[in-house]
Amino acid sequence: MNKKTPCVKHDEGCPVPARLILESTAFTCGQLPDGAETQIALAGRSNVGKSSLINALAGRKRLARVSATPGKTRSINFFRAMPWNFYLVDLPGYGYARASHRERAAWAKLLEVYLSGAKNLRALVLLLDCRLPPQKSDVELANFAGALRCSLLPVLTKADKCNRRECELRRREWQELLGQIPPLVSSVKRLGIEELWGNLVSLAADPDS
Repeated sequence: MNKKTPCVKHDEGCPVPARLILESTAFTCGQLPDGAETQIALAGRSNVGKSSLINALAGRKRLARVSATPGKTRSINFFRAMPWNFYLVDLPGYGYARASHRERAAWAKLLEVYLSGAKNLRALVLLLDCRLPPQKSDVELANFAGALRCSLLPVLTKADKCNRRECELRRREWQELLGQIPPLVSSVKRLGIEELWGNLVSLAADPDS
């Protein structure tokens, strides 16, 4: 087995190799699939490191495009998570100041239509930059997920760029706002990747999510 391939333990405690396969992409509301299969959405600001995290989860370097310029993900990408057979849904990054008002409005509409209409959306994984205090756009999306009664899993990214004191400060700030302590992940050092996979699998398997 490739040492970089993430593994998740199943009920018997044996490691299961995890894979992500890009199956479809939607640039417009009309291109969204019918949502018949279990889905977990992944959302965050345009520079939160979402593409790098997807690549870390997949154990591959180029599955999701990583760019030095934020805001490149302008579509909703559906990755099949194997062997559990649910979708990990990559939503467009938000908060990109250089995008035109028309572009930002289109991305926001696509995100809203997806979150409101996905029939089997089990949870929203909200990626939060560990280097920044709580941002208004992140809080608004968390509140929107709450209004939809969608389970929320906040995750602090880029933990390798913060010291221990900064990480704990961010975790306390978000705990006060959301009532739960976000786990820490680092795509560079692979901190928390296997644990995050475990959380995703548990959420996908829980019909009450």
